[in-house]
Amino acid sequence: MTHPLTHPPLAERLRPQSLAEVVGQQHLLGEGMALRLAFESGQPHSCIFWGPPGTGKTTIARLMADAFDAQFITISAVLGGVKDIREAVERAQATLDQSGRRTLLFVDEVHRFNKSQQDAFLPHVESGLFTFIGATTENPSFEVNSALLSRAAVYVLQPLAAQDLVEIVARAQKTPACPAIESIAIDRLIAYADGDARRLLNTLETLTVAATQQRQTSITDEWLLKVLGERMRRYDKGGEQFYDTISALHKSVRGSDPDAALYWLLRMLDGGADPKYMARRMIRMASEDIGLADPRALRMALDAAEVYERLGTPEGELALAECVVYLAVAPKSNAVYKAFKEAKAFIKKDGTRPVPMHLRNAPTKLMKDLDYGKGYRYAHDEEGGFAAGERYLPDGMAEPGFYRPVERGLEIKIAEKLRQLRARNEAQ
Repeated sequence: MTHPLTHPPLAERLRPQSLAEVVGQQHLLGEGMALRLAFESGQPHSCIFWGPPGTGKTTIARLMADAFDAQFITISAVLGGVKDIREAVERAQATLDQSGRRTLLFVDEVHRFNKSQQDAFLPHVESGLFTFIGATTENPSFEVNSALLSRAAVYVLQPLAAQDLVEIVARAQKTPACPAIESIAIDRLIAYADGDARRLLNTLETLTVAATQQRQTSITDEWLLKVLGERMRRYDKGGEQFYDTISALHKSVRGSDPDAALYWLLRMLDGGADPKYMARRMIRMASEDIGLADPRALRMALDAAEVYERLGTPEGELALAECVVYLAVAPKSNAVYKAFKEAKAFIKKDGTRPVPMHLRNAPTKLMKDLDYGKGYRYAHDEEGGFAAGERYLPDGMAEPGFYRPVERGLEIKIAEKLRQLRARNEAQ
């Protein structure tokens, strides 16, 4: 019997074998760009690749191992655990002891590891036992612990552009079994791939197998739709791009139009969008565009995501519809979103200000002797549960006024409460 690995998937067969063969990501791999310079330096460093699926994270990690003549060990955080980390450490140590060869440890979907699992890498990254390369589709600022993040450069990979995917199709067509593809069918495939090279090649391989079985000499647009059916339908009317449609949904919610929001949601679900992705987007909408004007919106979005997780399609999609309508009719505020961005920008350019002594924790006698926590006023013991005149910002820092509630929804009451508290502060 033929071993399955003698016929690897098309995506694996077309995986670039050199940096020159990599398609896309020229903002990182082009001449003089950050990641290209890292390759040319001959000195590996720990890093995290952040980007959507099928953009080359694993490929670039493999090429780094080749470039640095390093042993390549890969762990999937979806399937692995501490045992796999321990085994990787042992393999890296054995290779170093036996041949002096370095190891590059690639952790796919690193955001799936919890904090303690991520912490397990730290001593070995510090000692230089291996170079750590993490890959994630989620924002590492939120999903990777700060200690690991501080030891790794973050490289952001972008979805592949249409011209990049055209080049990949051209390479696939040079493989022996691939039939000819008419140009309109190529355009549809590229639209469906949505910047994901792996999705493109997996779909093309499915079509190649079907064409062989049905004695189809070429892939036409009509035959393509017949074979893939519902999977391709979202591109039937003009080839709308995925992110244009999610943008229309988000703006309909922001614009308080429940009918339009429901239309775009169902358009995406009907076209094959992942309902879990839609649920995540609604959580974002609740945080960005509704905020504290109606805090129930965020809970509604989280509940809708949980309901879908339990019920799946199609039953769970009704919860998503209920959520999107609620988000559309809810009062709107981006005050927290704006405050978040302003505070983040301020901290990035500002120095590291020390914590005022009265706000510091004093768990030991020495700290108490050094006046840690001295003079702190416990708000619960003061009138109205508020220590009027107390300051909680670093010494010498002016009131920044990041959060400015709007006159809508619950933020009307929040604004009034803040005015009262500020008046009490000023009266001190």
